[in-house]
Amino acid sequence: MARIGVFICHCGTNIAGTVDIAEVMAAAEKMPQVVFVDDNKYTCSEPGQASIRDAIIANRLNRVVIGSCSPRMHEMTFRRTVAAAGLNPYLLEIANLREHCSWVHSGDTVAATAKAIELVRMAVAKVSRAEALFPKEIGLTKRALVVGGGVAGIQAALDIADAGYEVVLVEREPSIGGHMAQLDKTFPTLDCSACILTPKMVDVAQHPKITLLTYAEVQKVNGFVGNFEVEILHKAKKVDHSKCTGCGTCWQKCPEKLPSEFDHGLGQRTAIYIPFAQAVPPKPVIDTEHCRYMKYLEFMEQGKEGKKPPQCLICEKLCPTGAIDWEQQDQVSTEQFGAIVVATGYQAFDAAVYGEYGAGRYPDVISGLQLERLMNASGPTSGEVIRPSDGSHPQTVVFVSCVGSRDDQKGRSYCSKVCCMYMAKHAIMLKEHDPEIQSYIFYIDIRAGGKDYEEFAQRAQEEYGALYLRGRVSKIYPQNGKLIVCGEDSLIGRPVEIAADLVVLATGMIPSAGAAEMARRLNISCDSNNFFIEAHPKLRPVETLTDGVFLAGSCIGPRDIPECVAQGSAAAAKVAALFSHDTLTSDPMTATIDAMRCIGCLLCVEACPFNAIDSLVTSDGRTVAGVIESVCEGCGLCVSTCRPGAANLRGFTQQQLLAEVMVL
Repeated sequence: MARIGVFICHCGTNIAGTVDIAEVMAAAEKMPQVVFVDDNKYTCSEPGQASIRDAIIANRLNRVVIGSCSPRMHEMTFRRTVAAAGLNPYLLEIANLREHCSWVHSGDTVAATAKAIELVRMAVAKVSRAEALFPKEIGLTKRALVVGGGVAGIQAALDIADAGYEVVLVEREPSIGGHMAQLDKTFPTLDCSACILTPKMVDVAQHPKITLLTYAEVQKVNGFVGNFEVEILHKAKKVDHSKCTGCGTCWQKCPEKLPSEFDHGLGQRTAIYIPFAQAVPPKPVIDTEHCRYMKYLEFMEQGKEGKKPPQCLICEKLCPTGAIDWEQQDQVSTEQFGAIVVATGYQAFDAAVYGEYGAGRYPDVISGLQLERLMNASGPTSGEVIRPSDGSHPQTVVFVSCVGSRDDQKGRSYCSKVCCMYMAKHAIMLKEHDPEIQSYIFYIDIRAGGKDYEEFAQRAQEEYGALYLRGRVSKIYPQNGKLIVCGEDSLIGRPVEIAADLVVLATGMIPSAGAAEMARRLNISCDSNNFFIEAHPKLRPVETLTDGVFLAGSCIGPRDIPECVAQGSAAAAKVAALFSHDTLTSDPMTATIDAMRCIGCLLCVEACPFNAIDSLVTSDGRTVAGVIESVCEGCGLCVSTCRPGAANLRGFTQQQLLAEVMVL
């Protein structure tokens, strides 16, 4: 027979300020099988948990209902509490009296109290039919995969490797480094970006516990925490890196010139190339789409008509080690991992959607990252800031903030967080490049929420003479060799026109290309903007709801460099904590399928987002569905899909759910 104890939390005034706790307790005392009722101002506190443990022992309770805040917040806390008293932790039910009741009915105590009573009544009915569940132990592969070679991924890989575990770092570009490698200096200290980042890149390449896979992509992910099976696509480099010494002869002599993606089109690269001088690994890849010899081979194989492309083999002829390998093909390898850290970063918003700004049409309208490349000593102009149109030195530079950010119409509604700071940095650096330069910054408001950030933005104005104009820019057009920037200064209440030599658009941050597809492969969630969603923004900021998959950096949302580094280390700490165990315990709240009722339609196989259901053949030759419990995440989609009702979910069985409904 069930002996149920009900514990109602005041949650300070979060619940008690709206719900009449005494009335809820009085109603709970009359509910079937309830033998003990108590309340506590803060049930999640140590005294509150101790009172639950004592009550379970003293009253021989074998079921517990706690009326408190969301189970997402404290379910694991209270499971540990009842387990410490000797009760199976899955004989616990939480009635959400805060988010589902007091917070949404704060102006109506009578209705909120009535609803709270019904929520407790439903929880009592459900827990009365609960069964003890027991987790299983599963093996653990102590090997981590880090996806993305920006600063967050680099930091995560180094920290995991320093903890003594093997790491594979996968980067889809030919070199690690990410966007930080493109920067000249970092705010607010104006440290050289390469001076900070390059040693870490080299550490990754030289670390005995790290395997670096550049020019590679994660293609498929199967399995579960501790036992992921990952397919990795190794794109053909057409260069044997085991032979290549990185001497540079090939890319110096290659005749095919192309716009450099690393320099955002301001510089050029060859068809065989490394992205930048400090690239890791410092060995080239061949762009097969634009390589003259690859075009020649394609022409000959397909028997095309017309002018034959030149049979260029300069790189092969000049390579002193014979590293050019035209026969190299894409390959797929399958690797085993216990944990995955996703650090896929961001890309800059495409300002071309703002036709009124002329991005892509006027060569002297550039992005913030393009200005970084112009100011960088390793950039296309060796650090000389010039106008792309004519090579002259600008004297008047106008910055336009929030291009693609805080804009529901053409851009994204969120703030990209770093734009205000990098505009201030650019204004300071431009003045240091040329004291005659005058910077104007159109802004909505200044957001400088970091250590020493506010002081840095003030320096740009007070010491370096940057003029801040509070307002939007409506239009930019060319006139007499200048760019006329039409805007407003709302502080003085009038329109403004500035004849600029150079216009810099502070483009916002959006998720990397393919982020939504990566989320699907990893069975993790992303928001409406395709940023990945953490398990809890405050308490679990680098975890996902898929166990064993962790997040780091700006794949979660706009982040600056210190935050990316901190999150890389945080994700690494979570991986190290996971790997500190020899085995893992699986969550027993998984689906089950009654083979006798299953008709073999296998709709549940298609519905399962975790590939946790497979077809089985019974002893009598029938095809039925079966659950792979170690993979199942207990989402319940199979239960809602199953037509004959053969699927059930432990902890949320059909009998329990019906009991909740019937009691009302």
